[in-house]
Formats: sequence, structure tokens, C-alpha cells
Amino acid sequence: MTAPIRGRASSPQHVQRILRGGAYLFLMLGTLVLGYCAYVMLGAKLYQAYEARRFQEAVDSARPPVANDEPPPNSPAPAVATELPSAPPRKIAIAARPDFPLGRIEISRIGLTAMIMEGVDAGTLRRAVGHIPGTPLPGAQGNVALAGHRDTFFRPLRDIQNDDEITLTTLDGSYRYRVDLISIVEPRDVGVLKNTGGAILTLVTCYPFHFIGPAPQRFIVRAHRVPE
Repeated sequence: MTAPIRGRASSPQHVQRILRGGAYLFLMLGTLVLGYCAYVMLGAKLYQAYEARRFQEAVDSARPPVANDEPPPNSPAPAVATELPSAPPRKIAIAARPDFPLGRIEISRIGLTAMIMEGVDAGTLRRAVGHIPGTPLPGAQGNVALAGHRDTFFRPLRDIQNDDEITLTTLDGSYRYRVDLISIVEPRDVGVLKNTGGAILTLVTCYPFHFIGPAPQRFIVRAHRVPE
């Protein structure tokens, strides 16, 4: 009677080839992932630098010209000195435009500086802090709400503390806010965006900060405007 044919056991060389191939595959995948992350981070930095330059140029052009009271050389002095009232600073109406920064957010104590763009879609949040549509524009009265990714622009928020100062700079001027509430809420809790009166700034990001994958909660920072 013929004995049944059994499968041939894999040789050590065959197992080593499989392991080596798997190692190469994981190395390639890791390189691609790291390369993509570097590409995204570099793109965000270049985008921020470009928008920061455009924004600063707009701010500079909005400033009233400085009057020069000194007469030009060899010119006769006027018989009667006429003093004109200085013009008030020019106000610029800010519109929510997807192609131009709404302003800049700065929290110096934790090293956070980023340009603010309109919207919270994936493309916007990948390159900037996003203004949540339906809330007042930066600097306006009401509950101004901004969102950012926890692993990029809003990562420094993990070190935020009460009484930290936040500065919003817009084409209409700069506005200072002081942190008075830090909380963690569920994603469906939209009450943090409610307009309760007064000049409020609300920052929203995902939580926990070191969570891998879609984070289950939201990290909220609320601040009230500081009177000038």
C-alpha cells in the first residue's frame, strides 16, 4: 500500500526569503508614509509662509500714511501754519474669502502662530487654522470659533493654561483674548459654538492629542476679549 504524499516542509532558506521580502515591503511602506508626511508638512509650511506674506502686505497697505511735517530743503516757510486734523485709521471690511487669510492667531507662551483661513474642510485644515462657518469672523462681536488639527497647528494647545493670552490680528486691527475655560466634550456637543453674547473666542481640536486614528472627543479652549 502506497503511503500518502505529504507536503514538503519549507526549507530554512525559503523562510528567510519570505521574511526578507516582508521586511523590504514594510520598509518600502514606511518610507512612503514618511515621505507623504514630510510632503504634507512642507506644503503646509510653504503655504503658511506665502499667506503670512500676503496678509502682512495687506496690513501694511491698510495703515494710514505717516505725515511728514518737515518742509523740503530750501523751501520758504509758510506765512501761517495750518494744522489739519489727523485722519482716523482706515477700517477694512473683512469678508470670508477662501483664497485670502482672515487673520493670524498667536499664543506666544506656547509658541503657537498660524494663519486663519475660511472653512474646516480637509484641505483647509491641512494647511491652516480654519474659521468655522456660521460663527462671527475673527475680531467681531460674538463667539468666534476656530478649528485646527491636534497633530499640526493646534498641537501646542496641549500646554494651554487659564489666563494665557491669545492675539487675533486682522486687517481691521489686533484683538486680545484671555483663556478662562478649558474643557473636553463629545463631538456632538455643539453648544460650545453657541453665541451667548459678548466677545468670545473658542478653539476646537480633537482629543486625546496622542490618540492614533479618529479621536473620540474634542478639546475646547474658550477665551474672552480683553478690553483695550
